Parts: sequence; C-alpha cells; structure tokens
Amino acid sequence: MAFNLATFRTRTLTAVVFVIVMLAGLLINQWSFFILFSIIHFGCWAEYQKLVGRIDKEYAFISPFHKYGAMMAGWCMMLCFTNENFRIDGFWLHTPAWWPAIVFAVAIITELLLQTKKRLNNIAHSIFGLAYISLSCALMVDLYDYSFTVPAGDIPFSKEPIAHIHAVFAWFVPAFIIACMWINDTMAYIVGSFIGRTPFSSISPKKTWEGTIGGIILCIAVAGYIGDHTNQYGIKPLVHVPAWHWYVIAGIAAIAGTAGDLLESKLKRLAGVKDSGHIMPGHGGFLDRFDSLLVAAPFVWLYLKLVL
Repeated sequence: MAFNLATFRTRTLTAVVFVIVMLAGLLINQWSFFILFSIIHFGCWAEYQKLVGRIDKEYAFISPFHKYGAMMAGWCMMLCFTNENFRIDGFWLHTPAWWPAIVFAVAIITELLLQTKKRLNNIAHSIFGLAYISLSCALMVDLYDYSFTVPAGDIPFSKEPIAHIHAVFAWFVPAFIIACMWINDTMAYIVGSFIGRTPFSSISPKKTWEGTIGGIILCIAVAGYIGDHTNQYGIKPLVHVPAWHWYVIAGIAAIAGTAGDLLESKLKRLAGVKDSGHIMPGHGGFLDRFDSLLVAAPFVWLYLKLVL
C-alpha cells in the first residue's frame, strides 16, 4: 500500500488530540475522570445501537424512549459505582442513582411488552449493551482511588487488624489498565509486522499468533515493570503490593483486551462495516478505540477485588 501523507497527518493529529483528551480526563480530578467515562459510555452506546441495528433490523426501529432509556439506565449504573470521591459538599453522586435506573429499566421492558409484536430480542440486545458497555465503564469509575487492603502485619507499628492504603494518585489503577491496552495493541502490531506469519483468527485476518503472543508477553513485561516501579502510595516501602500482582494484572488485561478486540471485530463483520464510527478520523469510532478496555475492565476489577 502506497504511503499517503494526508492520511498519515490525519491519523497523527487525531492520535495526538485523543491522547491529550484522555490524559486530561484521567489526571485532572475526579470530575474530569467521570465526564471522560460518561462521554465514552454514551459514544460506545450510540455506535453499539447502530451496529446491532444493522445486524438485527428490528432493533434499528426501537422507540426513542427505549433507545435513550437504555443509555440512561447504563449511566445510572455508573452513578451507582461512584465512591466517596464523587460528592459535592454532603451530596453523594450515587445517592439518587438506583431509582432512575429502576424506572428506566421497568419503562423499557413495559414499552416493549406492550407492543403488538413482541420483540424480546430487542430487550436482549439492550441487556447485552448494559453488560458490555455500561458495566465496564461503571467498574472503571469504581476503580478510581482504589484502596488496597493489606494485613496489619505488613505495616510496622500498626495495631489495626486491617489497614486500607489509599493511593496518592487516584487515577493510577484505571490509567494502568488503559496503558496495558495501548502497550498490548502497539507491541502486537510491531511484532506482527516483523515476524507475523500465522493467522490468529478469521474474525480479524490481520492478527497473527506471533503478534498476539508477542504483544501479550511484552505488555506483561513493560506494564508490569511500570506498575511495580511507580510509587503510587507515597509511603512506599512501608507498604508494598508484591511485584508479581502488577505482572498478573497486565497479563489479564492483555488477554482479555485481545478477546475484546475480537468481539468488536465480530460485531462489525456481522454488521458489514469496517469501523464502528467516524468520530476519530483515521482511527474509527468509540468502540474501535475502547473495545479492548470494555472486556478487560471487568476481569481486572474481579482480580483486584478478589485477590488484593
């Protein structure tokens, strides 16, 4: 394929803007973080509904109430997962979240069931969207200022049976997961370009086994090293998460992220489109950029909650 300078410039400019927006949303404060993932949430939902509408023609004609109600129900799920950082004076962001979520869910189901022709597939598509998009975004919000719990014996002079160590950099864990996605994608592309020979999946013909395995291994090595050597607590070395946890988290993120990429590729193939959207010239849409994260987030969240 001939080198196209105009395309290269477009892709580069888009990538620079994308990185700036992501870093600003992640690093400024909890509100920029929540706004960032709210934008990601609604952007992914809009593209998901278009894709599913191409796959299942009936879903393309859902009522506006169902269409936007599903999005708002998912956003309420995000509100439910906000922690003590997300409050204004004495008002907690998650306080009113349950009722709107319940009202939207009941209204959508009622609206569908009262139709002359029962379209239960439409409910299934929206429920999958809630699990695929909304839950993942909600879990990322929940990981903002994630607190590791360590035995008191690991903390000198501590008399409490359990101590919660709050990260100085509240954004560290979510940013670490996103970094794993970027490192895995980049390394897989580089390794695949140089030594990739064996097709990985018919769903994504450009992927190779060499690139996929190389991306995962290098992601574990690079991201794990970064996680272990970043002083995210401010009190290190008094309290320290063992190094191997970061390598495991990077491995989980890379493997689950690869599965997420394949899932979105399958949706696009069924829909007969190359990109999920065109919001980012040269890079596709929201789902194209966050497909890996949407699947990786729940698995990393489970590891953090169950193991750490």
